[in-house]
Amino acid sequence: MFRRIFFAALLTGFIGGAVVSLVQTYTTTPIILLAEQYETGGDKDNHHQGFLDRHINLVSPVLAHDGKTSSPTVSLERSLTTLLANILMGFGFALILTACYAISGKRMDGRHGVLWGLSGFGIVSLAPALGLPPELPGTLSAELGMRQGWWFLCVAATAIGLWGMVYRSGPVWLALGILLIALPHIIGAPQPPKLGTTLPAEIAAHFVSASLCTAAIFWCALGWLSGTFWSKFEPKQ
Repeated sequence: MFRRIFFAALLTGFIGGAVVSLVQTYTTTPIILLAEQYETGGDKDNHHQGFLDRHINLVSPVLAHDGKTSSPTVSLERSLTTLLANILMGFGFALILTACYAISGKRMDGRHGVLWGLSGFGIVSLAPALGLPPELPGTLSAELGMRQGWWFLCVAATAIGLWGMVYRSGPVWLALGILLIALPHIIGAPQPPKLGTTLPAEIAAHFVSASLCTAAIFWCALGWLSGTFWSKFEPKQ
């Protein structure tokens, strides 16, 4: 069973990480590069136009800090680092998904895996974003430890709440599930002493929507891949 979980998660993490890295090239990465220019006080007008050109044409090269096309060495290093991080993250989340498949004891395939993936998106990405939306460089934020603590609370409460609503029946479990999901937001996410950013509001808003859409693609890919590989590695009777 462990080998089945491990190899299904390994293949899922590798492919899913590669897929989301490609998607990020055209969604979140250009916005992050633009935000870095605003944070350091670079040529904002030039980079703003580069940002628009990239999202309209989807073919312009990634910009570097000097407003010109980035050198192959710098671009490759950043891309490989992002790819490695996404693969490791995909492997970790896929381990959780495949472990859940094993615990559930139900027959799993790609289509059912997508439903689990969407649940993972709601628990890990969407619910915490209601209190702590994805942030760009230059955005004021609360102390890191407080934000991490609230994030873990939100993820745990949302996961337990959904479990109670889906796998338990009765009005008590339904009410308890709703209460648990709402609890972190009732408490409230930690906020900085004052709000502010060096970025125009439309760029920050675009990053939030792009990050959540990219995360949804990532989790759907993880769900489909993990469900498919889980069924492929099923022991023959």
